[in-house]
Amino acid sequence: MEKHIVHCDLDVFFVSVERLQNPELIGKPVLIGGNSDRGVVASCSYEARKYGVRSAMSMRLARQLCPEAILVRGDMDQYSKYSAMVTEIISESAPIVEKASIDEHYLDISGMDKFFGCWKWTRELRQRIIRETGLPVSFGLSINKTVSKIATGTAKPSGERQIQQGTEKSFLAPLSIKRIPMVGAKTYALLRNMGISKIKTLQEIDVQTMHRVMGENGISIWKKANALDNAPVVPFSEQKSMSNEHTFEVDTIDMYLLRRILITMIDELAFNLRKEGKLTACVTLKIRYSNFDTHTKQMKITYTNSEKVLTERVLELFDRLYSRRMLIRLVGIKLSNLITGSYQVDLFNDGIKELNLGIAMDHIRTHFGMDKIMRAISLKDEINKRKKKCY
Repeated sequence: MEKHIVHCDLDVFFVSVERLQNPELIGKPVLIGGNSDRGVVASCSYEARKYGVRSAMSMRLARQLCPEAILVRGDMDQYSKYSAMVTEIISESAPIVEKASIDEHYLDISGMDKFFGCWKWTRELRQRIIRETGLPVSFGLSINKTVSKIATGTAKPSGERQIQQGTEKSFLAPLSIKRIPMVGAKTYALLRNMGISKIKTLQEIDVQTMHRVMGENGISIWKKANALDNAPVVPFSEQKSMSNEHTFEVDTIDMYLLRRILITMIDELAFNLRKEGKLTACVTLKIRYSNFDTHTKQMKITYTNSEKVLTERVLELFDRLYSRRMLIRLVGIKLSNLITGSYQVDLFNDGIKELNLGIAMDHIRTHFGMDKIMRAISLKDEINKRKKKCY
């Protein structure tokens, strides 16, 4: 059976939602993010991009490039609401839906051409999303996820494009290698040093050459350049929560120890959130006393995956909840109301230094393990663990 895969992307999603709330922003350069010079651009309108502004840029530089830009703080609660609306509309119509991020979906509509015509069906779905939500959306339709995603990129803003079966390589050939998923700044620089700027050149290179230069990633990029992608559309399901608990060997009332353990647990949970592309909007703290009485307290928060924000909220919960001054046997943290989000940092709260530090720490932990880099307050626990192993 011929595959029909659709990629759906909500155009400048954060900006589009803000324009629904405030139509005066329409047609003007808009920056979403932290409102100080230390802040980071979470999203920006096409009008701002013309000045060289981009996501994850420092707000200071963005405002220098585009002084007339309007700065909006951002509201993840609203973004989540509209994202859920779009997901519901798509899920009502498509047989298999994968929610890749807060503003991005893949649909497998293979076989529907017998009844509706896949292109006609896709166009009607796009018009329904625009009509019912007011959000601009772009679609790409082809035989696999890679080609459909690239097709969506060429259809923006607020467009649609179908790549007929058998024309995938010719469609990709004249495009920049930047269009290929997986090609970031470092990979782009490496390929340009090899004299490769267009996908056509990459298509013609021997796959073993790519393997020698870039390892397994080289093979993956070569396959994508040649429109080879067998990755399935994974049915959408949201993880509802994630949690962590620590039981003390000896019941304690040591405040320094308790805070150190809580901070260590938060670091691990926040890292797992970012690794899985998740954001949380609810934090719950659990305390179990030496007599096994257990108490919990929760707090609704703005969607985030920042350990800085989560640490502040958890310690605030601890100060409210711990009132009995009894020995503590166990502490636990649960993050719930999770949503999929492709934003790896809390761009509304973190500054550029925190952003770069967080990215560097996540990179080290991903490649070498969680215990290879940690906050100084967590280090004492790790040293004690290693001492015990030596005896």
